[in-house]
Amino acid sequence: MREGARPIALAPLVRAAPADAPFLPFLPQVATSPGLRWLRQALRSRILERGAQERAAAGSRLGDGAREGALPASGLQRRLPQGIIIGVRKGGTRALLEMLALHPQVAAARAEVHFFNREENYRRGLGWYCQQMPLSRPGQLTMEKTPGYFSSPGAPERIRAMDPAVRLLLIVRDPVERLVSDYTQILHNRRARRKPYPPLERLLLRGDQGLNTRFKAIQRSLYALQLARWLAVFPSAHIHVVDGGGLIREPLPELRRVEQFLGLVPSLGPNNFYFNQTKGFYCLRAGARQRCLDESKGRPHPPIAEQLLEQLCTYFSAHNEHFFSLVGRTFNWC
Repeated sequence: MREGARPIALAPLVRAAPADAPFLPFLPQVATSPGLRWLRQALRSRILERGAQERAAAGSRLGDGAREGALPASGLQRRLPQGIIIGVRKGGTRALLEMLALHPQVAAARAEVHFFNREENYRRGLGWYCQQMPLSRPGQLTMEKTPGYFSSPGAPERIRAMDPAVRLLLIVRDPVERLVSDYTQILHNRRARRKPYPPLERLLLRGDQGLNTRFKAIQRSLYALQLARWLAVFPSAHIHVVDGGGLIREPLPELRRVEQFLGLVPSLGPNNFYFNQTKGFYCLRAGARQRCLDESKGRPHPPIAEQLLEQLCTYFSAHNEHFFSLVGRTFNWC
């Protein structure tokens, strides 16, 4: 310092943030010139906007990622679903949701929410339910899938109380195939936890008394009995039935019907799907990104004796005919 010069007091460049200031990593609260304060505010806005965009993209790993940047980020918020896939368990609900998530007008919840069929979740209220939904833009259709809704006695009334105009998708498959797939899933889960599970035939038969029709996997395949509960609450025009077998063999015809039912602009096309010879089913494509459904899809099923298969087909026959009459459509089952 020059002799006789007066010392200058320097204010600290960094000071503590106010208690109500948002935490922004790598962005200190700087007390300095108006120009730098403006820059700080601009950076804060950019970080918050980027976070909203990333959360929206996380809502649908492939579908939203394919259209990133195609729609503006403004108006992002969580909305109650306007469409719900209600079942059936092991009927193809995950495949249907993943395919619909490719559509630019669909924002799909990634996890099964189990709001309307589990008391502990339903007691949390619609505010909690809404928070489980993905961020969506105005004009997008929010969707979730929980196959447990279809067999839940209280779910139809609860869903109608939320929104009587909601659109419901029900995807079904051959009831015997669904039953075996259901058993296979439970067997896999039990083995993963090192827990025993009886062979399928032991669960299906009651000694020499015939089929054990109280077996849950059989009960879940009685589509007509469960659909009757829904038709007592919703008009048939609000429930669209998807052929699960057809969706796997040839996705586009079924998806075209779903687009029309949901009021979506036709968008899905042949370029969104490709057949994987190794897995034996269609996989998904969005732009340069492609992937198949998780490893549980296409899992080998245990063999079933021909005589037992005939017993099951005979048992389900009358129930299937009743279901066909309810939905006005027939399926090539058994």
